[in-house]
Amino acid sequence: MNPLVLSEMLETRGWILADGATGTNLFNMGLAAGEAPELWNDSSPERIRKLYRGATDAGSDMFLTNSFGSNAARLKLHDSQSRAHELSRIAAELGREVADAAGRPVIVAGSMGPTGEIMAPMGELTHSEAVEIFHEQAEGLKAGGADVLWVETISAVQEFKAAAEAAEKAEMPWCGTMSFDTAGRTMMGVTAAEMARLVEKLPYGPLAFGANCGVGASDLLRTILGFATHETSRPLIAKGNAGIPKYVDGCIHYDGTPELMAEYAVLARDCGASIIGGCCGTMPEHISRMRSALESRPRGRRPTLERVSELIGPFSSPGDGMTGPTSERSTRRRRRR
Repeated sequence: MNPLVLSEMLETRGWILADGATGTNLFNMGLAAGEAPELWNDSSPERIRKLYRGATDAGSDMFLTNSFGSNAARLKLHDSQSRAHELSRIAAELGREVADAAGRPVIVAGSMGPTGEIMAPMGELTHSEAVEIFHEQAEGLKAGGADVLWVETISAVQEFKAAAEAAEKAEMPWCGTMSFDTAGRTMMGVTAAEMARLVEKLPYGPLAFGANCGVGASDLLRTILGFATHETSRPLIAKGNAGIPKYVDGCIHYDGTPELMAEYAVLARDCGASIIGGCCGTMPEHISRMRSALESRPRGRRPTLERVSELIGPFSSPGDGMTGPTSERSTRRRRRR
């Protein structure tokens, strides 16, 4: 474990390539619907090594551990809440093994997803309980050798704050992303502007912040542009889905091609993102093409929303949650598509 490796890489490089999907890749290996992928850390470690190697072999500079749901609240659904620390530790240990064998610097980012509970006052999960849940997971990831904690797919301010406090208690650097999947807002109504202000006020702030998952690559880039309009010294993270999910022959497929994700990666960099990767549907072939594009294409001007729509596809909603309709021109373009 080297908690400084991400900071050092960010200081010396213009961009860092993260990994792609965890769930999509594991489903392709045989994970059943409703099965907890974190249990595979113990029962099928070679499949998890394969997941990590797929990212590093494709050119990722960092990958997320298979620990998104390895917190006690989510594992309770599988009667495995007592294994939160253990499964998190194993996820990081397997990651450390693969990263150390890569022959180049590769960052092991300890994934920490939401608890799945609604926090008080709207729900029953208190702040102190959430901190305890995240802290247990963070300590497991730390024990396993993760370089950094990676809090992702959060939708509520209260849960983001609890994860930040847990990272501080674990004395681990961390990064954080929210999922803006509801007309430019998170499920709990947070806008990109509100998140940008939030990270600057946290007593123990993230090394980098941004967006992951959501609706599609176009919407995520619009969110990144929203972050970039707010003054922040923190690097931005873009981790978008490989296109839009479609239900085909009883399975979910994402329509984003490697070529589209390569275009997305370059646009993400030009929008201001320093850590760029994929989320749902993003496979090693997407990552490989993204790496080639980032290495071969020079940095360009910050793209307009119209340019993003033209190259990646239409936005899913007229506005970004902050400013109303994107523009009359891009709305017309969406209707033609």
